[in-house]
Amino acid sequence: MKKFLEIFKQSLTAFALVMTAITGIQTKVEAQADDKTILGAGSSFINPLYSKIFADYNQKTGIQVNYQSIGSGGGILQLTNKTIDFGASDGPLNDEQSTKIGVPVLHIPQASGAVVITYNLPGNNNLISLTPDIIADIFLGNIKIWNDPRIIAINKGVDIPAFPILVAHRSDGSGTTNIFTNYLSKVSSDWKTKVGSGGAVNWPAGLGGKGSEGVSGLVKQTPGAIGYVELIYALQNKLDYAKIKNKKGNFIIPSIASVTAAGNVKLPDDSKIFITDTDAPDGYPISGFTWALIYKEQNYNGRSQDRATKLMKLMWWNIHEGQQFAEPLNYSPLSKEALKVAEKILKSATYNGKPIL
Repeated sequence: MKKFLEIFKQSLTAFALVMTAITGIQTKVEAQADDKTILGAGSSFINPLYSKIFADYNQKTGIQVNYQSIGSGGGILQLTNKTIDFGASDGPLNDEQSTKIGVPVLHIPQASGAVVITYNLPGNNNLISLTPDIIADIFLGNIKIWNDPRIIAINKGVDIPAFPILVAHRSDGSGTTNIFTNYLSKVSSDWKTKVGSGGAVNWPAGLGGKGSEGVSGLVKQTPGAIGYVELIYALQNKLDYAKIKNKKGNFIIPSIASVTAAGNVKLPDDSKIFITDTDAPDGYPISGFTWALIYKEQNYNGRSQDRATKLMKLMWWNIHEGQQFAEPLNYSPLSKEALKVAEKILKSATYNGKPIL
């Protein structure tokens, strides 16, 4: 009996060692699998471009990028909570967001694009002309019908029906909203005083939709609706959009060329800049950069140096090889000057205080 107990104990010990080894192997495999997945979240503005970039990156490297298009505000929140590797935003962090994070965050420009005023009206009326004051008054709720005399006056010969206007706006924290309200605050003193700018504002009129997808859906389903989305969403949903009068008095169609003209500016060293209400004669006035956001010091929450390096390689690829996908999706790729700024910012990322790249 005693001998049997000893054999039984030895068997249990051996079994425990085997199970520990199996668990260890499983944990290692899971960790390795996890290290092949990079997590990102945020901007819906850049989601069509990211979808293409990340699919190609996965084919070439085996690294999967799991990106959730939840709006810039959601991406910033998840980055603050350290549940993702990178966030994506179409507006730089504001003072409150920076304070909540409490440590330096790098803004890496990825591309620039157009926020278009899209609408749903029957008839042949694509590319209606709109002026800054009319846009502001529509979104303030002051202009309530499409055949308002001010709209008719600048669209002579265009079929504009007497539909009531329904404003569609973002319901979530949004970089697209940040770009749009930054523009409105520059061109309308009423808007600046009554509403202001930011990723989320108290809208004076209209209905909210979640993400650019939600706003596109509201506009598409509602005759008389008007909203704002990134150009690619209007194109994908076959929505009409407006020509906008810029600071120089020219009515500009949103395009790669007009966004590139608006973005032809000197970027500051941290790349944080709004390019709305451009001075460029041929520039589209509601244009903006979109950024990837990462912690400058990558050793946090037990992150491995290998994981940090994989993230840096992805970001480097985005601003180089990944740029080939921008123009086909109606984004403006980084200029040579913007690329130099982006490279310098990425090279400042550290692990234990030492540069990763």
